Amino acid sequence: MSDKHLQFLDVPRKDPDKLPVEVRITQFREIYSQYAPDGAAQQASRCLSCGNPFCEWKCPVHNYIPNWLQLVNDGKLFEAAELSHQTNSLPEMCGRICPQDRLCEGACTLNDGLGAVSIGAIEKYITDEAFKQGWTPDLSSVKPTGKRVAIVGAGPAGLGCADILVRNGVTPVVFDRYSKIGGLLTFGIPPFKLEKEVVDKRHEIMSGMGVEFRLNTEIGRDISFETLSEEFDAVFLGMGTYRYVKGGFAGEDLPGVYEALPYLISNIDRELGLSKSPNDFIDMRDKRVVVLGGGDTGMDCNRTAIRQGALSVSCTYRRDENNMPGSRRDYKNSKEEGVSFLFNRQPVEIVGSDRVEGVKVVQTRLGAPDPRGRRVPEVVPDTEETIPADAVIIAFGFLPSPPDWFQAQQIGLHPNGRVRVSASAQRPFQTTNPKVFAGGDMVRGSDLVVTAVFEGREAAKGILSYLELA
Repeated sequence: MSDKHLQFLDVPRKDPDKLPVEVRITQFREIYSQYAPDGAAQQASRCLSCGNPFCEWKCPVHNYIPNWLQLVNDGKLFEAAELSHQTNSLPEMCGRICPQDRLCEGACTLNDGLGAVSIGAIEKYITDEAFKQGWTPDLSSVKPTGKRVAIVGAGPAGLGCADILVRNGVTPVVFDRYSKIGGLLTFGIPPFKLEKEVVDKRHEIMSGMGVEFRLNTEIGRDISFETLSEEFDAVFLGMGTYRYVKGGFAGEDLPGVYEALPYLISNIDRELGLSKSPNDFIDMRDKRVVVLGGGDTGMDCNRTAIRQGALSVSCTYRRDENNMPGSRRDYKNSKEEGVSFLFNRQPVEIVGSDRVEGVKVVQTRLGAPDPRGRRVPEVVPDTEETIPADAVIIAFGFLPSPPDWFQAQQIGLHPNGRVRVSASAQRPFQTTNPKVFAGGDMVRGSDLVVTAVFEGREAAKGILSYLELA
């Protein structure tokens, strides 16, 4: 066909190949393969180059998606990598773990029956392949300013902030309590979605850009915040949310009931050889597992338990399938891998005497919308049932856990524990302590990796303004 803008009629969407179920459930490696260069170019050619690209607007970092798709189609890989990094500090990770079906690909014009452009897989391909061929960000024109900024937390918000600062001649020094960078990218998201070599490569790239990392260092324990405030020109806080949401029902403290994050961390520590003791590992082998919660963390727990050799894995969610917040891709993969889903089920008690024996649930139906527009589950009378279980994983989400030193440093909080920040266009994400900025989950509440990256980058712009460098 002569008109390249009608390429999508000749070329159907083709996702990268996926490992067969019987192979992938035996290992913790990523399940999707990489496009070959000609395959990536062919898929990129499907883009319509819309005049007002909805994909860009739906993307939280507003990637120049049609532009780098065109560069991939033209075979200009390094130019595509450079452009991709202009808006996103972690494109190879967002390409893997963003819920594209709800964001860029969901807004793609071709999504209405013809198959959206495979934006996420191409975004992943660009950076992976560019790194493989030796590309690194070009900072040759950056002039040092002599300014230094401390960043607390090496998760996506902290890395996004460091990226913008170092590109503007400011030296970021990133502190993190863990032995590796990434925060939940490393210790929360399972390797079958994001292999940890990918995060290690980003560590290497950012170190080469001039970002300094001080790991195994906890602020308030190993270094006081007062020391940071004295030694650095500004501070950014990107410490995430780690306190789990409780169900508030009987039996949560029974042996055999686990919080989602410690469960996931224990498995990743074992995979990375970081376990301090064999007793730290939470093993679901040969157990009947029930996961409570239908978000992305719940999906990660489902699929981890399957790979550990659970006898069965059931996932309960109090709304219906269409209202489940978890990624459609992860939901589909969970079902393929053998997870059973029980929708419109609300847990009311974890039952057992000496340890967990089951989960008592009631059926629900969706009632009127709440103030945010989500329909509220209502209990259907006389519908109690008990799901047998040897282990229960609670995955209801996470809350901020601000450290004690916030108050002494005059860092204000909302009543729910989130950090208060400025919405000023000049100094976005500045806290009530003018020298301190914050972003990501500890400001917004638990959200996507890409929104944390965006907020870290925006906070960096606020810091540059505070330092009178912008």
